[in-house]
Amino acid sequence: MALKFGILDQSIAFPGQTPAEALANTVKLAQLAESLGYERFWVSEHHDSDQYAGSSPEVLIAYLLARTDNIRIGSGGVMLQHYSPFKVAENFNVLASLAPGRVDLGIGRAPGGLPRSTRALQPGEQGKLDEKLTEVEAFLLGPAGEGHQLAGLKASPLPEHPADIYLLGTSVSSAELAAERGLPYVFALFINNDPEAALQAFETYRSRFNGERGTEPKTILALSFIAADTEQEAVELAGDLKSVRVTLESGKIVNVGSVKQAEEFARQAGESYTTEVRDADITKGTKETARKRILEFRDRYGVDEFIFTTVISDFDKRARSFTLIKEAFEELTV
Repeated sequence: MALKFGILDQSIAFPGQTPAEALANTVKLAQLAESLGYERFWVSEHHDSDQYAGSSPEVLIAYLLARTDNIRIGSGGVMLQHYSPFKVAENFNVLASLAPGRVDLGIGRAPGGLPRSTRALQPGEQGKLDEKLTEVEAFLLGPAGEGHQLAGLKASPLPEHPADIYLLGTSVSSAELAAERGLPYVFALFINNDPEAALQAFETYRSRFNGERGTEPKTILALSFIAADTEQEAVELAGDLKSVRVTLESGKIVNVGSVKQAEEFARQAGESYTTEVRDADITKGTKETARKRILEFRDRYGVDEFIFTTVISDFDKRARSFTLIKEAFEELTV
């Protein structure tokens, strides 16, 4: 079976770019992804950030659906713990009614920002993610059932082809939740670059998968990837990026892009903390290297699909990177 590829774009406003320019580049990249034959194009959710322009994936998805014709468009992901499951279901039911069979609802469990934005998004007591996931699934498909406090409530309109739900994660606990619900699972290796954690998460997901709905396990690996015409150019494009894991005194763990961001996160949380600084996990090289590494990842993790994200600031080189990845695998079918 041929591998499927998708793109996650974070709408990054690189130095010298405005947020409007970053969002315009997201639109151009979605159109390029469609022309190249990518399976899906996802956008992310970040809050209170000068670097990331994509704070509202539902709004951006609607615009991207209108500017493309066939490619699946979705969230990578909606941070469900911040929101009413009913409202999320309404949003995605409208999207799925406008573009039947083209909408993905990727659900994440990270905050998508620092503690200040979380407090702004969650002014009251919020339910647990697993409880909210149960509700959003139910509302996507029909009225709230008997026994629910809002029995009979519908997240109108109910589409003929509801959005497909994907659970995003970086740990065994997220894999367990996806398996329990019989949902497709996406491991973000570009956030948690521990290969053993990824392997354990996928093994847990497959071994515990609940197939009562008639579904089968579906696994996706999300990678940070840079492809270029030469190995040297790929190395230069990758730069010297770091990943910083922050562990708060309460035990909460988050991943940020710099020590400065770690310090600000802990300050807003009002907790003491420790950090672990690591080189960012970016797979890079020519299209021949890309093909070799992707096949190695496929064999190691047994995944069905890949979603690529990138940190290339120059749009033309970013577009070239995604083009080379597709070319590398099209050559295998010639």
